[in-house]
Amino acid sequence: MTGPVPLRLWDGVVRLSHWAFAALVPLLWWSAETDRLDLHKRLGLAMLAVLLVRLGWGLVGSDTARFARFLKGPQAIRQWLAAGKPAVAGHNPLGGWSVAALLGLLSLQVSLGLITEDTDGLESGPLNHYVSYDVASLAREGHELVFNLLLGMIALHLAAIAWYRFARRDNLVPAMLTGRRAFDPPLPQPRMAPAWRALVLAAIAGLAVWWVAQGAPLPF
Repeated sequence: MTGPVPLRLWDGVVRLSHWAFAALVPLLWWSAETDRLDLHKRLGLAMLAVLLVRLGWGLVGSDTARFARFLKGPQAIRQWLAAGKPAVAGHNPLGGWSVAALLGLLSLQVSLGLITEDTDGLESGPLNHYVSYDVASLAREGHELVFNLLLGMIALHLAAIAWYRFARRDNLVPAMLTGRRAFDPPLPQPRMAPAWRALVLAAIAGLAVWWVAQGAPLPF
């Protein structure tokens, strides 16, 4: 009779991006609240870089990172719920959509920050020169609104982790640290993407962020 079988579940890109998001969100909040706007903008560019890598990895990365593998339709969600929420090697159908929502809100938050301008007109995002003052003002208001929505999603994410930990006696945090998790009965090993893809994505993201930081100049 076989016992729990450990799988390589989360690759380095997923884990590093996860903890980078966890560190950058409070740092961005703190830098904005304390008017350290130069630092806030640098942290925002760092967030953009991490987002670009993670979004790209959702297309070409490991099985557990790919959006096509964990974003399921209503029927798949109903079947998973009807089956008693069985273990899944990766994000379950509901968890997958929460990840997509978090990435979507982070992407929107960063996009608004790139074009926003403060009320005094002294500080602005690197792409602010491409929009009008009215659009920049709307972006500033949206930047604050989306952050509140993001806090709500983070609270929901943490509540789900706590529910798994205490209601189902299933601690999800160690797997996001080590990348491995044991399943009983065993599940098929997800396919892991080669490291060179992550390096290519990191290089592309770095160039893109550098270009944005320069104001995204166009050749015409």
